[in-house]
Amino acid sequence: MIKRLVAVFIFMLLVNPALAKQEQAALDSDQQINEFSLAGYGERGKKTWDISGKSADIFTDLIKLKDIIGNLYGEKDTIKLVADRGDFNKADNNVHLEQNVVVTTSSGAKLTTDSLDWDRKNNLISTKDEVNIERESMITTALGAHAEPSLNKVTLEKDVNVQMLPAEPGKQKTGAPSDKIIITCDGQLDIDYAKNIATFNKNVKVDRNGSQIYSDVMDIYFISEKNTGAVKSKDKEDLGMSGRIDRIIAHGNVKIVRGENVSYSDEAIYSAADKKITLTGRPKLIIESTEDFKNAPVGN
Repeated sequence: MIKRLVAVFIFMLLVNPALAKQEQAALDSDQQINEFSLAGYGERGKKTWDISGKSADIFTDLIKLKDIIGNLYGEKDTIKLVADRGDFNKADNNVHLEQNVVVTTSSGAKLTTDSLDWDRKNNLISTKDEVNIERESMITTALGAHAEPSLNKVTLEKDVNVQMLPAEPGKQKTGAPSDKIIITCDGQLDIDYAKNIATFNKNVKVDRNGSQIYSDVMDIYFISEKNTGAVKSKDKEDLGMSGRIDRIIAHGNVKIVRGENVSYSDEAIYSAADKKITLTGRPKLIIESTEDFKNAPVGN
């Protein structure tokens, strides 16, 4: 009977390599425990981070965790990281997360991806996989990213797509799909939420209501909701990280398309306060008109 059970077990390992790998990992680990947790403390014994898992395989250099929950306790934000599995490196205290990775902050930002490296020493999280970030009325996807754990500063590597939805401060996203602004670029995109600026690079395109702006580089500045004196005007665009765009500056090979009308320039500045675009650097306008000018009067 024992020989038969052993034979069945060996057969299962042969037909299921994943199971074989798990069993081998269990055999190689120095210790296996359930409900594992670690924590770090700073000055005056204040907890700065913790990480826990429902189970852990402890090796010489690594701790392999399942059903992971990690927390970072900052002065302003608390950051929560969750994943199905990951590794804790005992030498440098860095963490690698995999499968259903989600990062959320107490300020309302959310990042999702398939894998993530948490470099605690340099206070950095990074991934080479596709990443999705939601913050206020701005949804961003890209391939590859590195950021502060608080998500206040984020760099997205390439294939960037940003959707900005109209919303009133403090309320949920509203507006018809036609009100949505879509910004794409080949990368990279640098976002500084604290300073309310986003810089798009390489083949930038802005699309809204059938109008497009193209450029090599584009800086978008946002008005902070805390700056109440700057948001009194009802004419300003109700979009963006803080809900409102202040101005857009497009640099290099700028092209603006509005229906049949096209303009070219080295630089374009859009002001949300008066909804005007200023073209500088050899501006050129191409205006299509259905009017017949052949019989129009000519002045002296």
